[in-house]
Amino acid sequence: MNKLAIALLSFLSFSTLLHAANDDAILISIINDIKYGWENGDGVPFRKHYLDFDGAKYIESGGQNDSLEDLVVNHVEPEKDSLEFLTLDFSAYDIHVENQFAWVVADTRVKGKVKSSGKEFDKSGFQTFLFKQINNTWKVIHTHSSSRDTKPDKHKH
Repeated sequence: MNKLAIALLSFLSFSTLLHAANDDAILISIINDIKYGWENGDGVPFRKHYLDFDGAKYIESGGQNDSLEDLVVNHVEPEKDSLEFLTLDFSAYDIHVENQFAWVVADTRVKGKVKSSGKEFDKSGFQTFLFKQINNTWKVIHTHSSSRDTKPDKHKH
């Protein structure tokens, strides 16, 4: 009987770890889709992965969008026309999953060039994504980014 109980507990522990690793991979995949959307001014990944609901708030670059439509139409899509390029990198993911709720904090680096002025920017900071699992599908329910100008590395003599 003890061997059966140990085997069952081992299987459940392995199953839980496998499920957690799968959730992590899904969340990172969603974040990568969102990265693509930002870099290409494409609202499709946002409409696919974000949950649009009354009271939604998405905070980007010090501004606040109060719906998914507001975020896509007034922030994501217009950037493709106003920027020569935009690169966005997420790294050092800190992922937490608790039942049907998850949050991810990532280091962020964003670089781009404004068409009208030729001004280039290079910022680093953090991005927080909050997720809710609905019908076995992870949906972004809130984001918040915070970044500042990246300081150039000082040369050591």
